Amino acid sequence: MTSASELRSGKGDRDENFPVASWIIHPRHRALILAYYNFVRTADDIADHATLPPDQKLAYLDLLEAELLGKGDTQLEAVTLRRALAERGMAPRHALDVLIAFRMDVTKLRYETWDEVIHYCRYSAMPVGRFMLDVHGESTSTWAASDALCAGLQINNHLQDCGKDFRELNRVYLPRDALAASGASVEQLGLAQSPPAMLACLQSLAARNEALLDEGRSLSAEIRDFRLGVDVAVIQAYADRIVRLLKVRDPLRERVHLNKFELLTFSLAGMIGEVGRRAIGRKAITRPGTAHDA
Repeated sequence: MTSASELRSGKGDRDENFPVASWIIHPRHRALILAYYNFVRTADDIADHATLPPDQKLAYLDLLEAELLGKGDTQLEAVTLRRALAERGMAPRHALDVLIAFRMDVTKLRYETWDEVIHYCRYSAMPVGRFMLDVHGESTSTWAASDALCAGLQINNHLQDCGKDFRELNRVYLPRDALAASGASVEQLGLAQSPPAMLACLQSLAARNEALLDEGRSLSAEIRDFRLGVDVAVIQAYADRIVRLLKVRDPLRERVHLNKFELLTFSLAGMIGEVGRRAIGRKAITRPGTAHDA
């Protein structure tokens, strides 16, 4: 079997939602974070590959898992992450978790309810935040807020790319019950513009996701590490802006992503806000959250 890295597609739309290798992070953590990022992106590209049949995708994902666990040395991304984790004495649990999500991407093309989507996020997005917190030695008490933020980021991405996911992968993350409640159909995702029913569905899901993002708003203040706290504040600022756009725009008709000016603006706003909060010692905003399994 050839190397999984040869299947990389070079996709970049998701980067603004999950900038896990941010320059804000302390240099001592970047090699490990980039090793994790490259492993995750390679697995993602396997799951989304345009021509590989499902059984071969699953075989590649199984190979990445096996080599991450020390059973072979043919897959660069798995070997690099395995060695980087070993240097820190960290277990591979968060990398193993995301592989569950990528297997779901291969085998599960529709989601019935919001709770099913959240279950997917438990493996596709929440491990990314948990990994970052573990790398920085943060308490697991931060996981609840992190889980909410990461799930919100993932659902933002689902809404942004709902048309492309349907057209290119026949994959729909919009819950069937939400579509039915609005009178929308899956097939409408193939159109160049949302009919009123689909637009109502998308914007109602964006509003629900905005509430989920609010559950994670305390995360930056719960984090002890200054740099990571600032990075999270920037990510939260991005997420807030994107979800506001999703509440008023049609992602089938227009691109709902941040441009370079917006990325700079919201980066500065997030950094200034968090630096100022830490300077005056303001405490975290406590918000009720949804408990997620650990």
